[in-house]
Amino acid sequence: MKALAVTLLIAAAAISGRAQDTWTLDRCVSYAIDNNIGVKRQALQATQGELAITEAKDRFLPQMSGYASQSFNFGRGLTADNTYANRNTSSFSAGAQLSLPIFQGLSAIRRLDYAKADLRALVEQTEAAKDDVELNVIGQYLQALYTAEMVQVARIRLDISRDELARRGVLLDAGKIPELDIYQAQAQVSQDELYLVNCVNDSAMAMLDLRQLLNLPAEADFAIEALPDTLMPLLDPVEVYANALANNHSMKAGRLATEAAEKNVSLAKSGYIPTLSFNAGLGSNYYTVSGMKSEGFGPQMRHNFAKQIGFSLSVPIFDAFSTRNSVRRARIQADNARLQLDDSRQRLYKSIMIAYTQATAAHKKRDAALVAVESAAKAFDAMRIKYDNGKANATEYEKSRSDYTSSLAESVQARYEALLRARILGFYNR
Repeated sequence: MKALAVTLLIAAAAISGRAQDTWTLDRCVSYAIDNNIGVKRQALQATQGELAITEAKDRFLPQMSGYASQSFNFGRGLTADNTYANRNTSSFSAGAQLSLPIFQGLSAIRRLDYAKADLRALVEQTEAAKDDVELNVIGQYLQALYTAEMVQVARIRLDISRDELARRGVLLDAGKIPELDIYQAQAQVSQDELYLVNCVNDSAMAMLDLRQLLNLPAEADFAIEALPDTLMPLLDPVEVYANALANNHSMKAGRLATEAAEKNVSLAKSGYIPTLSFNAGLGSNYYTVSGMKSEGFGPQMRHNFAKQIGFSLSVPIFDAFSTRNSVRRARIQADNARLQLDDSRQRLYKSIMIAYTQATAAHKKRDAALVAVESAAKAFDAMRIKYDNGKANATEYEKSRSDYTSSLAESVQARYEALLRARILGFYNR
């Protein structure tokens, strides 16, 4: 039994019993991003950022309002003769007012700048959320492939155990082995059956976790496609880190969030600056007194019509330290944003170096595991011949068989570990 043949067998049967609909890794990533709740929520945050820009632009527009009022007075009141009398009066007034901001202490301009910077940060945060989903899907996808191949390893173990049980039955009938060897073979079959059940359960749970990560309906047909058994070349971690600093969406979001926080400090400082606005209005009123003759509604409204214009200047002198406290809060937020950016840089560097170290070790382990599988297979074949000829006991045979099947499992684990770490490096290098 050659190691290469076994490896090909495992790779070919990695996803056995496939459903009708087979998903590639790219399809899984795309579907997960489109249906992930966290990504959708982050996209809503970006939509709110767009609304904030619209609101900031609207602050440059004038405000106009109309008004109308009607009032009635009953009982004694002061007359024009400076005496009191029982009279009922009514009055009506209507008009319109306009307020046009001329200079708003730079608050409108700075608010617009802040809203634009904040939106850019929110957009990058949305892309960073998509990156997180992609990394999670890649890891879970490879985990599902790994557990599926481990099912095949478990089946190989069980097939070997069953074949050996049958062979020992023949040897026992021929009087070449003691009855104890049969009991050992039966116990090994039982152990390998349990191992297969556990591997099948692990594979089912891995597929369930992937399905839930994709937010896929339970009734949907779902199977995944095996990846090519080729490893990406290891990338220079220093170069990967430099590319990630420049292009990684989390890094971009951190830098833009810091920029937005600085603009928020400038916005808070605008509370120290005076404001100037232009005001205009027009209106009229109608007034009646019981017992006295008065003009009709139309003539009074025409005769009482008035217009007014003016300017309003507001100079901040003392606002109970409200602006000062706002500036201090904004500066704290800016400092916090810078610290978060520094922390993100450190975590990014750590993640890349860990991925590179693990990828290097996984590549070496994979190469060593392939050699170990081939050596263990040859040793197992030789041990089987010795056992058949009575030159080895059952304990030696079981150890050789265990070494071979263990090397198969270690080879599968090393291969997928190398695939995962190499893909993580490639992900950060984009």
